[in-house]
Amino acid sequence: MSSNLDPAISARLKRSPDGLVPAIAQQYDTGEVLMLGWMDDEALHRTLTTGRCTYWSRSRQEYWVKGDTSGHVQHVKSVALDCDADTVLVKVDQVGAACHTGARTCFDADVLPVSE
Repeated sequence: MSSNLDPAISARLKRSPDGLVPAIAQQYDTGEVLMLGWMDDEALHRTLTTGRCTYWSRSRQEYWVKGDTSGHVQHVKSVALDCDADTVLVKVDQVGAACHTGARTCFDADVLPVSE
């Protein structure tokens, strides 16, 4: 699949065997971790150029823009690669819920016990 992603960025990415990198969405002003999605080169390109998070749906095998159907939009504030270039951190201004369940974050409903 071709992409308009800057070749210099594309060359740095370390993708999974299916061509994807995990993309962590984080609320830009509070640091709250909202969700994890998946991006290929084209999804990252769209995210960088449109100001809205675009992900690749592994189950539906199609692109989806966060908020297009739910109204729970992610406005992109910054995008960074981790030190290994195998994960993307997208700092966003989240409108409404980030989780498909209607929760603010995907990480608040099933907190596991930790031994001290």
